[in-house]
Amino acid sequence: MSVNLNKVPNTPGVYKFFNNHEIIYIGKAKDLKKRVSSYFGKSYKDRKTSQIKFLTDKVETFTTKNEVEALLLEQMLIKENKPRFNILLRDDKTYPYIYFSLDHEYPGVYSKRTKKGVDKKYFGPFVSSEAVKKSIKEIQKIFKVRNCSDNTFSNRTRPCIEFQMKRCSAPCVQKINKVDYFEDILSAKSFLTSSNTKTIQRLTDDIEKAVSRLEFEKAAEIRDRLKRLKLLKEEQSVVTTLTNDVDIFAVSSEMNYLGISIIVVRNGKIRGTKTHLIKQAFYSSLDDVYQSAIFNFYENQIDIPKKVLCANELSDKEILEEMFVKKHQKKVRITHSINKSIRPIFSLCKINAQQVIKNHISKEDKYGFALDELSGYLGKKEINKIEAYDVSHISGENGVASCVVYTKTGPDKKSYRLFNIPNVLSGNDVGSLEHVLKRRIKYFDDPKTKPDLLLIDGGKTQLKFVNAVLENSNHKDLKAISIVKGNKRIRATETIIGRDGILELDKNSKAFLVLQEMRDESHRFAIQAQRKKKRKTIRKSKLDSIDGIGAILKKRILQKYKSIKNIRSTDIKDLMTIKGINEKIAKAIKEEIT
Repeated sequence: MSVNLNKVPNTPGVYKFFNNHEIIYIGKAKDLKKRVSSYFGKSYKDRKTSQIKFLTDKVETFTTKNEVEALLLEQMLIKENKPRFNILLRDDKTYPYIYFSLDHEYPGVYSKRTKKGVDKKYFGPFVSSEAVKKSIKEIQKIFKVRNCSDNTFSNRTRPCIEFQMKRCSAPCVQKINKVDYFEDILSAKSFLTSSNTKTIQRLTDDIEKAVSRLEFEKAAEIRDRLKRLKLLKEEQSVVTTLTNDVDIFAVSSEMNYLGISIIVVRNGKIRGTKTHLIKQAFYSSLDDVYQSAIFNFYENQIDIPKKVLCANELSDKEILEEMFVKKHQKKVRITHSINKSIRPIFSLCKINAQQVIKNHISKEDKYGFALDELSGYLGKKEINKIEAYDVSHISGENGVASCVVYTKTGPDKKSYRLFNIPNVLSGNDVGSLEHVLKRRIKYFDDPKTKPDLLLIDGGKTQLKFVNAVLENSNHKDLKAISIVKGNKRIRATETIIGRDGILELDKNSKAFLVLQEMRDESHRFAIQAQRKKKRKTIRKSKLDSIDGIGAILKKRILQKYKSIKNIRSTDIKDLMTIKGINEKIAKAIKEEIT
């Protein structure tokens, strides 16, 4: 690595990690020297740190006046370079707004995206298009304002299906006058910006007016609107009793995933939710995650609340608060404390962060993460394929060895191999392993065939002989480890041994669990083959002991009956249907096998 850690200053700033001239990670620090040095210590910290350590071949640092400037520079450089290990929300698109076409004689309500400054025609932004669609749908149900294009509106001669569904008052064919329609538009705007108290009062007054004029049908229609609005208000109050604006952030991590959930509340209403799934992200602390998530989320936002709630307590929240002042000219309070009114929504946000990960975890993720984690423990840049070996025999006979193959997608059963052990070595596990590897290693000259790691079911002795075989080959770089059964063969008490001694793997880590699985799979595969070999030997010896049965006749019998069990269940007459078997031989077969 081309960096002199002694020359890194003890100042705030930004650092870049390179691999083969490519920027793979950008970070900031209060103390550059302390932070950069922490990545390159001798002690193993975690998989992510280890991976960064072994991939990095160059480090660059830039000093700044303070942490806030470091944060601003870091995010600018991340956006510009898009390093593969940085947390990127990849949300450069604009957010959707609800738009009222107030310059039209009969305004409509629509969804629009814009980066330009918004005016009184726009309401939002919303965090998702689904939230906008839902709000527009509610507006149409309650206030019956149009959603059609101006061209469609001007060419209508009769009401459309929206009128039939009671979601539009059909101003296109003058089913409602301009004054009443514009009042509905104003109520719809009020619906988006207030607690709806004024709207409810207005609708109540309209009912009384309609009744006084004996317009009972109109009164019933307004009553239905009012009922819908009150119901909606009750539904929202169950979620939150907040009356102000707040955004809530929650972060969850599992395997090589980060789940980020955001809930936006405006005027006490949930305006929408947003989730992000980030794979293979590297971060030093949760503070880093929240800082990146919050910075990215408000990059193109106009509507910024006075308060941001985080599911985790941040140690450097002051940096974010100062960032809002510098970048957005707005004071924002970052807090972890919550009250009863927002607790349900807060819990929902955390559940969403966890769920977005669960929805995407697959078999590939499980094994890929385990192999990446194992590479960290072993100090290898990458492990893509492992071969696991086991030997099986019964009382020194019918010996076989298995080779099972695992990749980042799980077991590769097409690549499984079986090896017959010579009788002279059967019962000698060490000699059998040595024999098998000497046969197998010939194929490792092909890069497509060669694994990145060997796993041996055995102890120090077996591993010693395996390493000796590797040392005397063209593949000295190939590492081997062994898994030793624990006390009384109790699971999770196994020991993993490498060339330099015991590997301190976390017993609950994905790497350890996959090594267990590979050991069990190689054992199962070897036992299965050994038992099959034994049955075949027994079958052959039974028929070989009968006078009059040679190789050809034995083949005919086995082709028809497949097993001794099937021969045992048949009768003499059926046996005599086979060419070459007379009554004498048939009786001899039945006598021998029964």
